[in-house]
Amino acid sequence: MTAITAELVKTLREKSGAGMMDCKRALTETDGDIEAAIDWLRAKGISKADKKSGRTAAEGLIGIVSAGTKAVAIELNSETDFVARNEAFQELVRGIANVAIGTDGTVEAISKANYPATGKSVDESVKDAIATIGENMTLRRSALLHVEHGVVATYIHNAAGDGIGKLGVLVALKSVGDKEVLNSIGRQVAMHIAATNPLAIRADEVDAGVAERERNVFIEQSRASGKPDNIIEKMVEGRMRKFFEEVALLSQAFVMNPEITVGQAVKDAEKLAGAAIEVTGMARLLLGEGVEKEETDFAAEVAAVAKK
Repeated sequence: MTAITAELVKTLREKSGAGMMDCKRALTETDGDIEAAIDWLRAKGISKADKKSGRTAAEGLIGIVSAGTKAVAIELNSETDFVARNEAFQELVRGIANVAIGTDGTVEAISKANYPATGKSVDESVKDAIATIGENMTLRRSALLHVEHGVVATYIHNAAGDGIGKLGVLVALKSVGDKEVLNSIGRQVAMHIAATNPLAIRADEVDAGVAERERNVFIEQSRASGKPDNIIEKMVEGRMRKFFEEVALLSQAFVMNPEITVGQAVKDAEKLAGAAIEVTGMARLLLGEGVEKEETDFAAEVAAVAKK
């Protein structure tokens, strides 16, 4: 049996926001499994850990470059926002994005590619920038989408300049329809994705493991009602339908017009485009997503120094 240490309890508290004793009990019930403990807390209505799982900590910028039927997004991290506002850093982000669109879009391929401004690889150029600017930098993530016919629309939220910002979205639309219409609806869908962060394009594409976890949480919550198993089954199925509607892009209420779904908005755009439109891909890069940074209590830090 896994020992429930203070460090394990602390980790669960940070992830879930639940109290110490609740965290200890959850870990005891799940034999120290953090993810299972989070689900246990959620099932008991104690935690909303899923709302906190995407805390943003790292600084830097997202860079996007579009070439009609192809677009790429990259994330270059820095230690501070001060460096992210540096013109040299911003040009580096734009430059790497321009290089990235000529690769297969993976971080490995981008890092090895030639960076025209220096004649070295992207990886070596980033290391040179670290030495010049004096702060660590990391090419952490990238995404590339391509369609044979149609457009890959883009959107940048919290833009810091041309093609750079804190949040970047790509949406691939397969169609032989009017490009202007495709770009218009594509940008709207990209803005929607920026706001809602869907897990998949369609309900049947939601990760099976994620869906199973939700189902198990709903089952535990429904059992607490004391209702018969046949009623519980119907309750769970209803909640799962609602879950898929909320996390699958095409079934979500469209932020531009909540009276219709995203799928309906795309269908309506087909009339103007003069051809069928299929959403074949999406990518959403939020700066620093999934990277936690230790919070600093500056008041406590100053007080501690003063006592020395």
